[in-house]
Amino acid sequence: MKPRDDTANPATANADPHTGDIVLVVDDSPDTLSLINDTLEQAGIDALVALDGSQALNIARRLRPDMILLDAVMPGLDGFETCRLLKADPELASIPVIFMTGLTDSENIVRGLESGGVDYLTKPIQPSELLARMKVHLNNARLTSSAHQALDSTGQFLFTVDAAGRMHWATPQTYALLSSAGVLESELQQKMGAELQVWLSRNPAAGHKLKLDGLQKPLAVVFIEQRDSNTFLLKLVDDGGPAGEEVLREKLALTKRESEVLFWIANGKTNREIGEILDVSPRTVNKHLEGVFSKLGVENRTAAAGIAIRALNPDS
Repeated sequence: MKPRDDTANPATANADPHTGDIVLVVDDSPDTLSLINDTLEQAGIDALVALDGSQALNIARRLRPDMILLDAVMPGLDGFETCRLLKADPELASIPVIFMTGLTDSENIVRGLESGGVDYLTKPIQPSELLARMKVHLNNARLTSSAHQALDSTGQFLFTVDAAGRMHWATPQTYALLSSAGVLESELQQKMGAELQVWLSRNPAAGHKLKLDGLQKPLAVVFIEQRDSNTFLLKLVDDGGPAGEEVLREKLALTKRESEVLFWIANGKTNREIGEILDVSPRTVNKHLEGVFSKLGVENRTAAAGIAIRALNPDS
């Protein structure tokens, strides 16, 4: 990367960009790529480059940039569809996308924003305007990320969806509970999305509960609030009898933490994933697992999971 020289370009002198940011630039025009790359380098921002939508998705999944500058009109996978695919991936949905295009008619501007873009720049790109817009959306993304991290650490079963019922973000605890109910399988995920879409179209009030049908364990969703025109904050709750952890604790004479660890072992989680769910270190998980092995008289995870599954499903 070139040394930063704010005096070299008046457009960057007052931009106050965040050094260390990584921005993915997606465009099939070499001239546009060159201009933006130079602008970002002078502002101390690392640039990744993709020439089409498919390449952009691959790079984003591997490196997860802080922002994406996306050309709307490209051969093959265009920017609108690329953005929709990004927003459909929970791991990438929070990355702000700024569209770049020579199209200025309102139809394409609306189309870009509806597909998930946060802003729109028309070509030819003006470096000072680009950096100013980027600064605003990078700051907003940081605030959102901080809020999500705070929620992740509280152990709350929260998630957001759009009006079509598609999940955009969830805490690790929510993903784990959905996984235990089989919802992360594509067919059940689509079914839940359809139920949520109908429910949200009826404008539920705060605290209103929707029971989810046809899952491997009874779950319900509680409406918390509408964050913006297309984002809804919901809470997932276990709507059945005793939780699986309680069943294991009672039937197998385990401690509360041992039964929690065994429950997630039976659901195929690794020590690292269990640590994230329970907010403990993988080493602590392993320590509790050793206690489980000793009490159950087994030597490995597979045998322990088998006992847990039989305890949770005595009729199967």
